[in-house]
Amino acid sequence: MQSKTTFPKDKINVLLLEGVHPSAIKLFNEAGYQRVESVSKALTETELLSKISNTHILGIRSKTQLTKNVLDAAQKLIAAGCFCIGTNQVNMSSATNNGVAVFNSPFSNTRSVAELVIAYSIMLLRRIPEKNDGAHKGLWLKDASSSFEVRGKTIGIIGYGHIGSQVSVMAESLGMKVIFYDVEPKLSLGNATPIKQLDDLLKKSDIITLHVPGGKETANFLNAQRMSKIKKGAALINLSRGEVVDLEAASKALINKQISGMAVDVFPEEPESNQQKFISVLQNLPNVILTPHIGGSTVEAQENIGIDVATKLINYLNTGSSVGSLSVPPLNLPMQQSGYRILHIHKNQPGVLSEINSVVSGKEVNILSQYLNTNAHIGYVVLDIEKRPTNKIMEELKNVSGTIRVRSLV
Repeated sequence: MQSKTTFPKDKINVLLLEGVHPSAIKLFNEAGYQRVESVSKALTETELLSKISNTHILGIRSKTQLTKNVLDAAQKLIAAGCFCIGTNQVNMSSATNNGVAVFNSPFSNTRSVAELVIAYSIMLLRRIPEKNDGAHKGLWLKDASSSFEVRGKTIGIIGYGHIGSQVSVMAESLGMKVIFYDVEPKLSLGNATPIKQLDDLLKKSDIITLHVPGGKETANFLNAQRMSKIKKGAALINLSRGEVVDLEAASKALINKQISGMAVDVFPEEPESNQQKFISVLQNLPNVILTPHIGGSTVEAQENIGIDVATKLINYLNTGSSVGSLSVPPLNLPMQQSGYRILHIHKNQPGVLSEINSVVSGKEVNILSQYLNTNAHIGYVVLDIEKRPTNKIMEELKNVSGTIRVRSLV
């Protein structure tokens, strides 16, 4: 039999914020979910609190904040999709404790970001920002001095993950020497060379590009002290997180020509909308490229992200499969061909699984198969059963000690 969700599909409310790509809406509609509301902007906490109580699936990008207040008020929320790379905008602890599955798309815009890094590298070494500005002002700055090819230059990649390694491959194809630093051992692609000490990378690189995660551990990762170690005249690129570079220190390094140029796409404080004024200490400095967090903002990337995250959300609705979730323990579940499915999220404490099985078997219902995974905080168990679960079974499962959330696919 074909599985369904707990509620009729025409009563499940999907709310997509911040202009999530239409590819996501199309997938939800094709899967039978017609109650999809799309909003072009981010919502404040107050605005979100007014809508979240009747929302089953929520889609956001980077601006909307899923706070503890919002998640505690989201009694019907089954899952949230971050249609972007990161999940810093989600209170992950609250999502976990409330049994809300959180999905993101960490790899869909890798190519878009990597291409922009290469483009910035060429423009900075050719000093395009200054020449472009001069031409707009009527100045003809036709001069080869301080303009270089990227071929033969060394690019230092800090963070050799999916984006960093893609930059590595593209840079090498342009004839660049690639070195990289990562806190974890990583397999080199092509002829890229790992560097054990960050200072060594800073001293050897003609271009330095950052691809590190955000958080307390990387706040001001590239500070004044480290910036002083950079090879004189190198160019600096940051498309990772705004807080990883000390922009005041970077400004001074540009002014005293410690670095020859800089391209920045992410900032510690960014406008909440296109109508809000953008201010940065790097404005009006020579050979500096400032872009409004567009590293992954290509038509192709946004379409791919829409498809990727929507697919994960729909799979979770239709089968209970939580692969890719950052809050609910991952389970890769097949579509059940017969019988019925119960999905139970609970605190990770002793005796819960035994009590769940007792409830089901006590009603003379045979368990056809069972799947279980846990993390440090919660457990996720899925039971395929022979008979349709009665309201009595569902009520008793809700009353199992430690239960957070229960639903059935019937």
